[in-house]
Amino acid sequence: MRIYTKDELIAKLLAIRSQGWIINARPGNVGGIGNTLEDLLGIDENNLPLPNAAEWELKCQRKDTSSLTTLFHMEPSPRAIRFVPNLLLPKYGWPHKSIPKEQSFRQTINGLKSTDRGFRIVVDWASRRVLVSFDASKVDPSHAAWLKKVASRVGLGELQPQPYWGFDDLTHKAATKLLNCFYIRALVRHERGEELFLYQDIMILQRFSADKFLRAIEQGFILVDFDARTGHNHGTKFRLRQDHLPDLYDDVQNL
Repeated sequence: MRIYTKDELIAKLLAIRSQGWIINARPGNVGGIGNTLEDLLGIDENNLPLPNAAEWELKCQRKDTSSLTTLFHMEPSPRAIRFVPNLLLPKYGWPHKSIPKEQSFRQTINGLKSTDRGFRIVVDWASRRVLVSFDASKVDPSHAAWLKKVASRVGLGELQPQPYWGFDDLTHKAATKLLNCFYIRALVRHERGEELFLYQDIMILQRFSADKFLRAIEQGFILVDFDARTGHNHGTKFRLRQDHLPDLYDDVQNL
């Protein structure tokens, strides 16, 4: 593996951008956009071998897409309660769409507004907690039968106990995942059966900000994704809307 200085890596990335459209080196691979860039740089995965006191990563995304990026998995506290399998799934779950007799609790919730089943995220600055909240008045009428079942199981008040993530635990976890990075956004096109990339936007992101991370949750840029069914919890994920990664850092440099 080649070791780059920071200046050498910048020069290499600018040279790759100047090449224009580049054929996907890993067709059929969902990560082909990043894999192709890694091949051009001669590195493995997304770790950058820079001789620097800080760790660096390479993050590459398609432009003009609405897909969410998974940042990390983290179950709500207190973890001993196991909120998803012990409270949310049995008390607030609904029939699985394709598996008979199984319950499902799949919700992507945010801090801007409640979902059609009444769930949202609340950033409580006073208690320094990010909370999961339920408001029965926000449930869409199409879920009236489900809401009636919730009322019989547990009532229609706020979640008790209320799942949460402490500010310190949550931002520490985020900081270990959101390292300093070279962030590249690429245009994509298809031509004669081949996929091509134009590595257009190149940014250097440094100094992850815990405050900006929490405000991104409040503003709906970061979402919490629950994905559980009877007997299996796929994990609780914090996910980021496309194009908002630079919003989480104090130092953003465009090349």
